[in-house]
Amino acid sequence: MRKMLLSLLLLLASLVGSLALEDLDRKAFVFPVATNTAHVVLTPTIPHPLTNFTVCVRVYTELTRTYSLFSYASKRDANEILLYFEKPYQYSFWMGGQSVIFKVPQKFSNSPGGEHVCTSWESATGLVELWVNGQPLVRKSLRKGYSVSAEASIILGQEQDSYGGGFDINQSLVGEITDVYMWDRVLSPDEVVFAWHNYPLPNYLIDWKSLSYDIIGDVIAKPALLSAQRAG
Repeated sequence: MRKMLLSLLLLLASLVGSLALEDLDRKAFVFPVATNTAHVVLTPTIPHPLTNFTVCVRVYTELTRTYSLFSYASKRDANEILLYFEKPYQYSFWMGGQSVIFKVPQKFSNSPGGEHVCTSWESATGLVELWVNGQPLVRKSLRKGYSVSAEASIILGQEQDSYGGGFDINQSLVGEITDVYMWDRVLSPDEVVFAWHNYPLPNYLIDWKSLSYDIIGDVIAKPALLSAQRAG
């Protein structure tokens, strides 16, 4: 009986730990060196397949090579959702294994310094939006009628070539990432600007101020260097 009670207590403790949420306001995950191992696993609850969403992140890096900003893999497709830096002034957005390219006017970008990047997609039209530092780029179309699997492996710092793995050191982030948010809707233009200024918005799927995550490898949570640069 004692062994059963002890096992039950350990199970409850592990469940409480796994459900713990942390406020990372004005903090960042720092990736100090290029590796094919260091990453952060986000563990939100995705209650249903997604037919609309918006993802926003703030990144600070000196890299001019490729790296992943946000990697959402399903067992159906490793690039279910992928926001990816291709080279200075160019991002790609992947959806269900297909992609579109966005070219960023230099006046919108601080590249290769700090940038706030938001992307949104809606299934009904297939329209994809990309915003850099509160400025919209020309809309593209991708995967009209698609739905994103709710069974997700969501990773920061690496690009997944398989569900939860398949990392490449040459696609790893070196720098820091902060203010990661996700919604199951397309934000309005005004709301994207609010997100750039880090104002709260409702109905998060991923909330940086109430985050469930696991750090794997050489990643350090520290005060965000970009905090002082935020407007508002």
